Amino acid sequence: MSTATTDGTFTHPALFYRSGAEYADRTAAFVREGLAAGEPVAVAVPGPNLDLVRAELGTDARDVTFLDMTEAGRNPGRIIPGVLRAFADTHPEERVRIIGEPVWAGRSAAEYPACAQHEALINAAFAGRAATILCPYDETALSAQVLADALVTHPTVIAQGRERVSEAYDWSAVVARYNEPLGHAPEADVLAFGAAELPGVRHFAVDRAASLGLAGQRLQDLELAVAELTTNSVVHGGGDGTLAVWAEAGQVVCEVRDAGRLTDPLAGRRPAERGQIGGRGLLLVHHVADLVRTHTSDDGTTIRFHLGV
Repeated sequence: MSTATTDGTFTHPALFYRSGAEYADRTAAFVREGLAAGEPVAVAVPGPNLDLVRAELGTDARDVTFLDMTEAGRNPGRIIPGVLRAFADTHPEERVRIIGEPVWAGRSAAEYPACAQHEALINAAFAGRAATILCPYDETALSAQVLADALVTHPTVIAQGRERVSEAYDWSAVVARYNEPLGHAPEADVLAFGAAELPGVRHFAVDRAASLGLAGQRLQDLELAVAELTTNSVVHGGGDGTLAVWAEAGQVVCEVRDAGRLTDPLAGRRPAERGQIGGRGLLLVHHVADLVRTHTSDDGTTIRFHLGV
């Protein structure tokens, strides 16, 4: 396979594979092509696939950075700043090569829209960067809709050893499609807040989350995330909002609604710049949460985050 370029352009192919053997062969060839070109290489894929790549590379694996995507990319919204940009930004003068597999069969229905948006937003986050990011998709385990979305979020696709242009490519369409209304949670405790209620709404969230089983560092993470989101609502979202807290599928879920609108699709997905003051709130939420879902429109914005108990 050849996806190499020598200029500063960004390339973002999807790799469709049908077996472990094909996966190992194609990904190892991609890695070796980068190593031969002197490019820094990272592989961020689910644990079992990490083992396949390592075994296929043999001694070449020592020159590669490996990350388990089930941990580093548990929250899809964390992958661009915490995995892809974190690696690329340590090599600012070099072209980098990354394998990133954010979508696998174990992803939940709640996680998938955030995964699809992540794949789309890579194209905006790396526009003009000297990087190649290969994203594998298991054709035997993923749904037809997931594979169809991959054609929309990737300008090229590699299947059966051949790379072709994706005629369906239109990454912004996927960002818009999965900007879905999140609906109101049943049996959630809800509290309205304004500027004067910010301390109280934080205590409310902590008390409710603790009663639902959250403790220790996870409870501190929730307090930080709630403080950031509710402050953003007061400062940027019309001055007030509502907070809801509930339990769902072994997680505590918090949701903040306000009258503001997010106009930057990469909000919360850009690493903070050196010396940056402010503008880190949503980035911090993505950093601590297991999943973040967002819906924004002219009627307001809803941000929902999940933390495992």
